[in-house]
Amino acid sequence: MNAPAYIGRFAPTPSGYLHFGSLVAALASYLDARAVGGLWLLRMEDLDPPREVPGAQDAILRTLESYGLHWDGELVRQSGRHAEYQALIERLLDGGLAYACTCSRKQLEGYQGVYPGFCRDAGHAPRDAAIRLRVPQQRYGFDDRVQGEYRQQLDREVGDFVIRRRDGLYAYQLAVVLDDAWQGVSDVVRGADLLDSTPRQLYLQELLGAARPRYLHVPLIIQPDGHKLGKSYRSPPLPADRAAPLLVRALHALGQQVPGDLVEARPEQLLEWAARHWDAGRIPRCRTLAEAQLR
Repeated sequence: MNAPAYIGRFAPTPSGYLHFGSLVAALASYLDARAVGGLWLLRMEDLDPPREVPGAQDAILRTLESYGLHWDGELVRQSGRHAEYQALIERLLDGGLAYACTCSRKQLEGYQGVYPGFCRDAGHAPRDAAIRLRVPQQRYGFDDRVQGEYRQQLDREVGDFVIRRRDGLYAYQLAVVLDDAWQGVSDVVRGADLLDSTPRQLYLQELLGAARPRYLHVPLIIQPDGHKLGKSYRSPPLPADRAAPLLVRALHALGQQVPGDLVEARPEQLLEWAARHWDAGRIPRCRTLAEAQLR
């Protein structure tokens, strides 16, 4: 049987509950898949147990269901894929593509987040050390379906980046690339805060020989103080009894024009209409949107 032409996914982190900003990203991902009869997968990015909020995973699943955002297939948890991540780390170390780094945060102060390469040729043992991926002196870029052309010189703008932390936890950059390739994801729809992570992921895809997905980064919803709506700022969770009006508001944030007679509709009716009329070309071509300005 042929694989679906479109496989999308939503990948929340359980460091808090879903909020309006995550609803906008989830809805865009869902509608982009459903509009073309594609699959929409759900993956829990539970890579960081110390930051996980107890009960958040179950709350996220209940919220998606109550908002009519039903996923295809079984939920995948990244906490169940550590063996695959470690096998890739060892492969990269054996091939000289990655190395152990013992630098402290204090040593890296003043480098504006660009790793200066202190441990690149030090030959440290990987035990009790972070693992960094060597990056080439090369420019990586892509054409985002909303944000347009994006380019990044990895060696000058990022430097060798961490793929396993010193505490043994696997880094997002490694896990997301491996899991997207494993699940056959063809289209990644997510928030614009991850735009500058994408060139690192393109490089990892190249190393793995994985297909490059298409990308669509939706604007972040920001608060009056300029902070994005997010778990770290205690953004309010999504109430189950306000699913329909919040879906309408999220559709407006994505530039979709909802007919007046659907404003009071049930979530399932709204989503059915929205999938039939989805137009990604109407998404605002900006990195951020002020929550206060949304209707």
